[in-house]
Amino acid sequence: MNWIILILAGLFEVGFAFCLGKMKMTTGNTSTFWFIGFLVSLSISMLLLYKATQSLPIGTAYAVWTGIGAIGTVLLGIFIFREPATFWRIFFLSTLIISIICLKFVSE
Repeated sequence: MNWIILILAGLFEVGFAFCLGKMKMTTGNTSTFWFIGFLVSLSISMLLLYKATQSLPIGTAYAVWTGIGAIGTVLLGIFIFREPATFWRIFFLSTLIISIICLKFVSE
């Protein structure tokens, strides 16, 4: 169950990065809306990370949390914000995914 909580925390990390990206592209009330989404996503992500670390090792939990956030944010950048999907970006993204999966298997 704590791994599911940790994955949700990572997805909310992607959410706050997405809101941050949208916030810089907007102005006025729309920017305020994205800022509120950023704060809500950030708060939920931190709360879920805290909950997951009560039974998972902090080093593993933090690495997985940041990895999920990094992977999700890169994918959002490629698909939503039209950032380039070069060979090397995809290659290193793949190695990060493999590392997260392997880290889960070697953790108690």
